[in-house]
Amino acid sequence: MSLKGKKILLGVSGSIAAYKSAVLTRELVKAGAEVKVIMTSGAIAFISPLTLATLSKNPCLIDYTNSDKTDWNNHVELGLWGDALIIAPATANTLAKMANGYCDNLLLGVYLSARCPVFVAPAMDEDMYQHPTTQSNIDRLKSFGNQIIPVNSGELASGLVGPGRMAEPSEIVSYLDEALNTSDSNLNGKKVLITAGPTYESIDPVRYIGNYSTGKMGICLADEANKRGAQVHLILGPSHLLPQTEGITITRVTSGEEMLNACQKQFKQTDIAIFSAAVADYTPVKKASQKIKKKGNTMDLALTKTSDIALHFGESKNKNQISIGFALETEKEEANAIEKINKKNFDLIVLNSLNDSGAGFKHATNKVSIIDKDNKVEKYELKSKELVAKDILNKVETLL
Repeated sequence: MSLKGKKILLGVSGSIAAYKSAVLTRELVKAGAEVKVIMTSGAIAFISPLTLATLSKNPCLIDYTNSDKTDWNNHVELGLWGDALIIAPATANTLAKMANGYCDNLLLGVYLSARCPVFVAPAMDEDMYQHPTTQSNIDRLKSFGNQIIPVNSGELASGLVGPGRMAEPSEIVSYLDEALNTSDSNLNGKKVLITAGPTYESIDPVRYIGNYSTGKMGICLADEANKRGAQVHLILGPSHLLPQTEGITITRVTSGEEMLNACQKQFKQTDIAIFSAAVADYTPVKKASQKIKKKGNTMDLALTKTSDIALHFGESKNKNQISIGFALETEKEEANAIEKINKKNFDLIVLNSLNDSGAGFKHATNKVSIIDKDNKVEKYELKSKELVAKDILNKVETLL
């Protein structure tokens, strides 16, 4: 894939992360793109327009007119010119204005005029990023069809450590590359089955056996596969999260048995199956029809194993089907994962450890290793689950 010949509008707003815009501009040009930079007046306090003009090889645009008021920077023409508009960094202020239709600078005028895909890379301090108004603005921008490039977690300008760091320029270029070249993806047209979320095994009408999974990793995989042109069928357990992209078929289930049955209906026509759901390992032998009343200090509950969905389909898959498994471990991580890849006939297994800070359940981030059938281990750094999904699917594409 390549950005060669792509016309990229780069919007830069007033954040300390604007220093990364120089690197981003350079990387876009190196990737073959033609770049025009549009800055807000706040951005010029952090980086020189001359720097971005030199790197982009185009005049850097700030106002609707030039300093002599003799030439007009036509926001409509710019919006029509671009194959993509990427706003990086996007401050909380710029996000709020975009979400509510404000148009008090050239960048916002171009945004409102753009007919091309719009990508937004937020950058701000942790509390600003986590604030409900910012999250609401991000959700609103997503609902308009804009693509939000996930923030990274790490040390922030304030000295705090948490989410809010703008994605690195190389990550942004990779994101644009994949988004603008989905037809070149090996996943284009493939039928992809993904399981996600926990399963709940009923004890009685008010209690269940489950786990802490939110389903976010599997949902990110579904979104990313969908962006690459795959026909995605997501079997989703009881999660409050949903995919952010249109066109994904979703089947909602609760128990492991329901998930197995839903997979059976889809598996034969599936090219790639990704078993990322955290299926409960055990289910009560008897499920009470009425709430079990509290009696005594202890309660004995007889449990039986649930169906091993990945094992079931690993045994029945044909030579043209690819299956991907997940392993969440707390000890002997690689040895346990390798045992699973062989036992369940996976082509790849994605390993994460609860011993790694920021990995596993309830996190927006993950730190994984991907192991293939030859037991070759490829380790990745901690990053957002959206970016982990890209790493996983990049690896899947090498198998096709």
